[in-house]
Amino acid sequence: MATLLLTAVGTALGGPIGAAVGAVLGQAADQTLFGPKARPGPRLGNLTVQTSSYGTDIPRVFGSMRVAGTVIWATDIVETRSSSGGGKGRPRSVGYAYSANFAVALSARKLRAVHRIWADGKLLRGAAGDFKTATIFRFHDGDEDQPVDPLIASAEGPGLAPSYRGLAYAVFEGLQLADFGNRIPSLSFEVEADPGGVSIGRIAEELSGGILVAGETPSVDGYAASGDSARGAISALLEAVPLPLRAQGDRLVLGPDGADATLVPLAARIGRLELMRRAAAPTCVTLSYYDVEREYQAGTQRASRPGAPGRTLAIPLAAALAPGPAKEMAEARLAADAAARASAGVRLGWRHLGLVPGARARLEGEAGLWTVQRWRLGPAIADIELARLPDVSAPPATATPGRTVRQPDLVHGPTSLHIFEAPLPGYRDGPWLFVAAAGASSGWREATLLRSSDGGVSWDESGRTAEPAVLGQSLTALPAAPAALIDLRSSVVVELLNDAMEIESRTDAALGGGANLALLGSELVQFGAAERIGERRYRLSRLLRGRSGSEWAAADHVAGEAFVLIEPATILPLQLPLGAIGATAVVTAAGLGDPVEGVRAERPITGEAVMPVMPVHLAAVIDAAGDLVVTWVRRSRSGFEWSNGSDVPLGEEQERYRVSIVAAAATRRFEVAEPQLVYTGAERVADGIVPPFAIAVAQVGTHATSRPAILPFG
Repeated sequence: MATLLLTAVGTALGGPIGAAVGAVLGQAADQTLFGPKARPGPRLGNLTVQTSSYGTDIPRVFGSMRVAGTVIWATDIVETRSSSGGGKGRPRSVGYAYSANFAVALSARKLRAVHRIWADGKLLRGAAGDFKTATIFRFHDGDEDQPVDPLIASAEGPGLAPSYRGLAYAVFEGLQLADFGNRIPSLSFEVEADPGGVSIGRIAEELSGGILVAGETPSVDGYAASGDSARGAISALLEAVPLPLRAQGDRLVLGPDGADATLVPLAARIGRLELMRRAAAPTCVTLSYYDVEREYQAGTQRASRPGAPGRTLAIPLAAALAPGPAKEMAEARLAADAAARASAGVRLGWRHLGLVPGARARLEGEAGLWTVQRWRLGPAIADIELARLPDVSAPPATATPGRTVRQPDLVHGPTSLHIFEAPLPGYRDGPWLFVAAAGASSGWREATLLRSSDGGVSWDESGRTAEPAVLGQSLTALPAAPAALIDLRSSVVVELLNDAMEIESRTDAALGGGANLALLGSELVQFGAAERIGERRYRLSRLLRGRSGSEWAAADHVAGEAFVLIEPATILPLQLPLGAIGATAVVTAAGLGDPVEGVRAERPITGEAVMPVMPVHLAAVIDAAGDLVVTWVRRSRSGFEWSNGSDVPLGEEQERYRVSIVAAAATRRFEVAEPQLVYTGAERVADGIVPPFAIAVAQVGTHATSRPAILPFG
C-alpha cells in the first residue's frame, strides 16, 4: 500500500518520473504490507481437534470446510434418572442417562449453513439434516445483529448472556451422551460460507480489507484462515500457490499480469544482460490438504521431477480441494521453483519504468516468459531483476483420492410400533405386553417408551425399545389349517418394512428348537421355508400353526395384517398389573424421527399370558340312560414342551371348567372340577334342552378364563 500511495503522490508532484521515484521510496514499506512477521496460519491438525482453551484462534471460513470448532460455553452434564421393569419375581431396574448443553464456535466469518456433523469420527448429523443421536440443535450464522441464544440466556440470566455477534456458532441442547461413553464427544462440522469454490484472490482481497485486489487466481473448495494479520491468514495459501503482487494503476493486484508480455529489445539495454542460476530447486513437492472426495479427511498429492533425488518441499495447506486441483497445485509449485532458478538482471532507460514488479516480459534472445521481481532506480536508469516463469502449457493433472471407507449416512426416520400379547415361553407368570419397533428406514435405531395400562390416565417410563425388530405385513390371507400337523399346503406372502430386513429358511430340527416363530395377525406360527420373491417380499410355507395354543386365530386371517418375527433380542416385554386385564394398554414411542408427542399404539388387555389354553378333543354322547356325557382333554399354558409321556402340569391353582349347553329354547351352564360332565336325561328334559344344541367348554384359570372349545351336537 505504501508503494501505491507514494506512487500516487509522486505522480501528482512530477509526472511519470515522480511516480517512479515514489514507487522506489515505497518499496521498503511494502515489505511489511500485512504487518509484522505473522503467527503462522492454520495447519491441517488445527482443524481436526476440538478445543476449549482461551486464546484459541477461531478461523475465518471461506467456501466449504470441515472444522472442529472451539467450545465457548457449556453447562454441567445433566443426569436423568429413570426406572422400568419390575413385577412378580423380577426386580425393577433403575437407569441413568446423561446429556450435555454446550456451544461451539465455528467461524469468525459469517456462515450460510452447517451440513454434516461428526462426533468421535462417526456421523452425528447426516446430509439430510437428521441427527443420529437425540439433541436439540440451533445454528447462529454469525450475523452482526444475531440475537442471544435462548438456552444461554436462560442459564446466564437477563443481560448476562453474550450474543457472539460476528461469530458463527452452534448450540447443542440436551445432547444424549450414551453413545459417547457419557462424555461430550469430539465434534467436527461441515460448514458452508460461500456457495461453490472461492478464488485465492478473493480470499486475499477480503482478508486484507481491500488493500489487495483479486486478479486471476486459482480457486479452492474451502479455506480456514487464521493468524494475527492478513499476511498470516493467507501465508499458507501463497506458500502453496506463489502469486505475484503487482501495481495496476492505483491498485495492488494479486495474481499474474493478464496483459501481453513487454518485449525488452537488445537496443534498450544499457550494459550487458546478466543471467544467473540460483541454488537447486526441490525435486519433489508434497501438498497435504483436506480431500473433499473423502469427507474432508487429510490427503496428500505429490509432484516430482526426474533425476537424482533431491530436496522435498512439504506444504501443509488448510484448504479443501479435490485430488485433481491439489495435484495441479503441487506440480505448479514444483515447476515455479524450477523455473525461478533462472534469474536475469538488466539495466534499462527510464522509458521502460513501466516494468513494475509483477509485470511479464520477454527478453530478446532468451526463451520463455519472465516476471519482474524488483527494480532499483539509478541516475536516469533502472536496474531490473527478473525471474523465469514456468511453462503453463502442461495438460491438467489427474489424481485419485485413494480408497476410503465411508460411513453409511442412513436417515433414522419415524418409528413403526407394534404392541401385542401372546403366550410366549417364559412369560406366563402375569399379564405381559410385548413391544416390537423398527423403522421404514434401515437407519432406525431406537425410541423412548411410555406406557399406560389404564387407557392413558397414568403413565410409566418403560426405558427404550429393544433392537430393531423384523416387521411387515401380509399381502395374502393365510388359509385356516389344523395345529397338529405341519401345514404343507398353505403359504402366505409377507412384505417386510425396510430393505435391510431379511428372513431365512430353517430346518425341521431348528423349528423344533423354536426357530422362525412369528406372530401373524393373532396366530403364532413357525415357518420352515422363506422364499424371496421380490424386493422385501417373501413367501412363507412349511408352516407349524397355532403355536402355544393360538389355533383359535387360524381362521381369522386377512391380507394386510401385521407380521412380527419373534426374536428375544428384538422384543421388549413389559409386565402389567393383574388389575389391568380388561383395560386398554397404550404405548408411545418417541425416536429421532418422530413428532414430539411420539408414535402411539393401543390395544385391549386380554391377559393372554395368564389365560389357560382352550381344551381339545371335545366329545359328547347320549348314553342308554338318556344322559348327555361330555368329555375333553385339558391343556396347560405351562406344558407345551414334550413331557415324555407324563401328564402336563396344571399350571393353575385349581382345576375348574365352565360348560355351557346352548339350545334354541334354553341355555344351561355348569362348573365342574374334572374334564367331564354328565348331564342327566331328567335334567335335560326339565331344562328344555333338546338337540340340536352347542356345547362350549372353557377352563377357568387363576387369573383368566380360556377361550371356549365348541362342539355342535345333534
